[in-house]
Amino acid sequence: MLNSVAQLPQHHPISVREYFRMGETDVLDPEARCELIEGELFDMPPIGPPHSSKVKRLIRSFSRIIGDQAIVSAQDPILLGDFSAPQPDLALLRWREDFYEQVHPGPEDILVLVEVADSTLTYDRDRKLPLYARFAIPEVWLVDVAGRQLDVHRDPESGKYKTKFRVQDLSCVGIAALPDIELNLRSLF
Repeated sequence: MLNSVAQLPQHHPISVREYFRMGETDVLDPEARCELIEGELFDMPPIGPPHSSKVKRLIRSFSRIIGDQAIVSAQDPILLGDFSAPQPDLALLRWREDFYEQVHPGPEDILVLVEVADSTLTYDRDRKLPLYARFAIPEVWLVDVAGRQLDVHRDPESGKYKTKFRVQDLSCVGIAALPDIELNLRSLF
């Protein structure tokens, strides 16, 4: 007997395992800039000079002050469950001697994430921030290139960040997980 309800096509979420396998077998162009968010592949726009400059400045600032207290990771994947592998612009990771050689970092490894938003401000704020909060990433910085501002999001709870503030004084920016560290980010804007 035939099913009286027609079967409609269903969305097939791509798993993290499938995503990385697609990269290994050249299903995805090695030069493609895409990231996996909640089972969907998103093509990312090309990185322009203003965005690139901000990332480089942040890498320099973090690396100079952080030293061996943590690992500074730039535009590398992080694993958030079975269906998300975003590539934040910068991640400050818990120190590991192997520098995460065997596995990409997960939520428990992350001290702070930084998203530099030039053309992707709405996407980063409305799509990625809630994802990061759901996976309890303790702190996320959103650098608004056009608006020339830095917003900090902390204390994830129920898929949202309870604490949000705009940094007013870029000469002394703190990181909650490293209370003895202050970064001078005046050169950012």
